Amino acid sequence: MSRVPEAGSVVLAATPIGNVEDASPRLLRLLSDADVVAAEDTRRLHALAGRLGVEVGGRVVSYHEHNERERADDLLDVVADGGTVLVVTDAGMPAVSDPGFRLVARAVERGLAVTSAPGASAVLTALALSGLPTDRFTFDGFVPRKTGDRSRWLGDLAGERRTMVFFESPHRIVDTLAAMADAFGAERPGAVCRELTKVYEEVLRGPLGELAALAAERAAAGQGLRGEICVVVGGAPAPEAPGLDVLVPRVQERVDAGERLKSVVSEVAAAAGVSKRDLYEAALAARPAR
Repeated sequence: MSRVPEAGSVVLAATPIGNVEDASPRLLRLLSDADVVAAEDTRRLHALAGRLGVEVGGRVVSYHEHNERERADDLLDVVADGGTVLVVTDAGMPAVSDPGFRLVARAVERGLAVTSAPGASAVLTALALSGLPTDRFTFDGFVPRKTGDRSRWLGDLAGERRTMVFFESPHRIVDTLAAMADAFGAERPGAVCRELTKVYEEVLRGPLGELAALAAERAAAGQGLRGEICVVVGGAPAPEAPGLDVLVPRVQERVDAGERLKSVVSEVAAAAGVSKRDLYEAALAARPAR
């Protein structure tokens, strides 16, 4: 049995999301040296290996959403015996909307090592290319297919302040963008990223209402958005702070009830996100002359 630095561990390895040149030297080595390669689609694995010019050296087994729970312990037995199990999906990072999560969870239960050979990620690539804030974001996977479920689900996300990343299929993208414009507002900024790193890579940016209209126009013209699609949506804007004309009466009411002015101003200003100094001066100016 061959030995590699990752011996005795599960290795989650990212595969190219389009351009095979994004494959890392470590991925090539692991494909050649791992004892077992657990692949979402074995035919695609061999096709990828052929394009990369590498021969898969270990045993290849299928590992997909329909058998991942049942196959987990068999794979982990290999790890327990000191072998390396390489997990790859059709594209991108295993366990991110792809098989792998259950294997990792079971490995943790059994106290076995898990590591990663990172690489291409559609989520991070779309986020970086969107032009939207990247300091805080969420990944929400695929939007529900049914109209009612989709509307309720998006409605629950309408107040999310962080940038959101979604996956979507070409035949649902028109309806999804329209539903997003309804749920989040037509002016909410978004980006539709398709075929990332591939020959026909395209990133459309703009308000959701405009993106929905453009997608519908292209579909009607027989030039719909095709390929692998990520949708990135800007977070909900911060609520506007109430004006001093609203806050001063609140302060006066509490002061009239016996509380100290400075303490009330400090609490009210902090809760409303306004200047404590401005609120204090406004409250003083509003007090009746004695």
